[in-house]
Amino acid sequence: MTVFRLALSELKRMTSGVLPKLSLIAMALVPLLYGAVYLYANWDPYSNLDQLKAAIVVDDQGATVDGKKLAVGDEVAQNLVDGKKFNWVIVDTDQQADAGVADGSYSFALKIPKDFSANLASPSNFDSAKQAILDVTTNDANGYILSSIVDKVTTQVHDSVAHQVGEKTANQLLTGYGTVHSQILKAADGAGQLANAASQLHDGSGKLHSGSQELSEGADQLAAGQQQLAAGANQLSIGAGTLSSGLDQLQSKTATLPGSAQQLASGAAQVAAGNATLNSKVQSALSNLGKLDTQASTAVGSALDKLVADGVITPAQKNSISSALKTDVNSVKTKLNADAADLQKLAAGSQQVANGASQLAASTPALTGAIDQAKNGAAQLAGGAATLATSEQQALAGADKLSSGAKTLNEGIGTLDTGAGKLAAGAKTLSDQLHQGAGDIPNPDDAAKANASKVISDPVAINNLDQAKAPNYGAGLAPFFLVLALWIGAFMLVQAMRPLTQRALTSNAASWKIAVGGWLPFLTVSMIQAVVMYTVVMFGVGLSPVHPVLTLGLLLLASMAFTALIQGIVAFLGTPGKLVVLILLVLQLVASGGTFPWQTTPEPLHVLHTLLPMGHVVEGMRHLIYGADLAPLGPIVISLVIYALIGLVLSVLAVRKRKTWTLTALQPEISI
Repeated sequence: MTVFRLALSELKRMTSGVLPKLSLIAMALVPLLYGAVYLYANWDPYSNLDQLKAAIVVDDQGATVDGKKLAVGDEVAQNLVDGKKFNWVIVDTDQQADAGVADGSYSFALKIPKDFSANLASPSNFDSAKQAILDVTTNDANGYILSSIVDKVTTQVHDSVAHQVGEKTANQLLTGYGTVHSQILKAADGAGQLANAASQLHDGSGKLHSGSQELSEGADQLAAGQQQLAAGANQLSIGAGTLSSGLDQLQSKTATLPGSAQQLASGAAQVAAGNATLNSKVQSALSNLGKLDTQASTAVGSALDKLVADGVITPAQKNSISSALKTDVNSVKTKLNADAADLQKLAAGSQQVANGASQLAASTPALTGAIDQAKNGAAQLAGGAATLATSEQQALAGADKLSSGAKTLNEGIGTLDTGAGKLAAGAKTLSDQLHQGAGDIPNPDDAAKANASKVISDPVAINNLDQAKAPNYGAGLAPFFLVLALWIGAFMLVQAMRPLTQRALTSNAASWKIAVGGWLPFLTVSMIQAVVMYTVVMFGVGLSPVHPVLTLGLLLLASMAFTALIQGIVAFLGTPGKLVVLILLVLQLVASGGTFPWQTTPEPLHVLHTLLPMGHVVEGMRHLIYGADLAPLGPIVISLVIYALIGLVLSVLAVRKRKTWTLTALQPEISI
């Protein structure tokens, strides 16, 4: 008996009669009901969200920014209604919205609070900036997955509003940068002017310092001179007092001066007259003396000549005596002449004295008056000198203070000069740094501000590069549910089909032929299930695989592996094998990574994902349906062949075991 005859005999048994045929048709449609119908129901739920009623409450009171009314809440509500993502219903109060969510009238509610616009505008004031809040009310009793959908929608609303407001804020910020830039330039210019003024101040303070130095030195000299002046004033005061006393005594002593001066004038006139008379007599005597000298010279000469003649004296002695006498006479004459001259001078002087005495007598009354005035003036001078001395003492104290202040002023101006130098240098550095800093501060034009505002408000743009992409929600679930439907379909086959026929077991056919013959009917029906399901999903539901032929081929290969495993397990274990197949179904549901990546499952399930076939087939289906890299298909195909061989080995072992009849085999505890 060949393998195919064994398979055909089992298929004939299954199709003998109307009910078996209907049963076979029903089993062929089981994957279709689970895979195609489920995918049809969940093919694109996001395109039907407009059937969900959602409440929206606008309590936003708006705000005023730069004199303009800001009502973002109304804009958000209107955009949502116009977008028709949901069937939005605007309600008046939060209570109405909450009640509608609670009783299921609304799937969820979006509430825009009264301070929404005000908080959006608040970043313009750094001290009072607040986040704007959107309140969302959900109820998982209205649908658990709905919360995830609402999160996505509110995230989009958040991003849209944040982008809009952020762009305005960024534009204001950049405008502020431009203002700061221009103000910094003005400040830099001002700092430059300050540097120039500080330089001039430094020059002026240098001159002022030199002048204050001279002032200090002059103040010192003034203090010294004031000291001398004070001493002189004291001396003046003392001298003025002494002068006043002396003039007082002079006045008393000169009281008789006019009379005495008159007497003196009279006496001087008499003396002058006497001297004049005496001078006349002396002149007369001198004239007589000349005559006497001539007469005496003649007489003496005659007497000497006689003596020479008498021989008393010699001529030489005569000459000597004559010379001596002449000399003595000349000497007397000279003396008399001198006395006469003196007497003449005396006469002239006496006359002058007489004249002066006469003038003195005439001037004495004025002198005594002047002395009296001088006495009074000296008294006033003494009083003024005393006052001057007191004032000079005060002036001396002031001069000392002036000298001390001049020194302090000089030191202060020196400090000012040093500070002015530092100010000039610092102002120059400030001006340079401000000019340099102004260059680093943005000063964008309107176009640059608009572009930068968009970048700042939305700095990160996602450039999605999809190597393989599911077009919708249903296409995303298709790999998992198509493969799961095949396993369920194969599992349903063992409920109506026998893994091994009794007729084949009683024949002399080889064990492997019996095992393969028992498996082929499962494979045939499972492939029919796969083709029917795939055809309906493609043309009825709308699945469009990138590699349609390879996708069908992988489904058929999965049917081969699944039916071989299930047939082999049930053949080897009997009725308990069905429970094992069901347990494997449950384990693969959680470990295959059909909805979430298998890496997100608990660690022990990672081992099951690696060992069991469904997860590998799901991965291969994704690559074929979405158009990803086909390199992983080789190992997947090999693994499916290995799973099929494992199933066939179990089936062969089951054939060998069941060819030996036992009491348990004749009367099993649980029959298939």
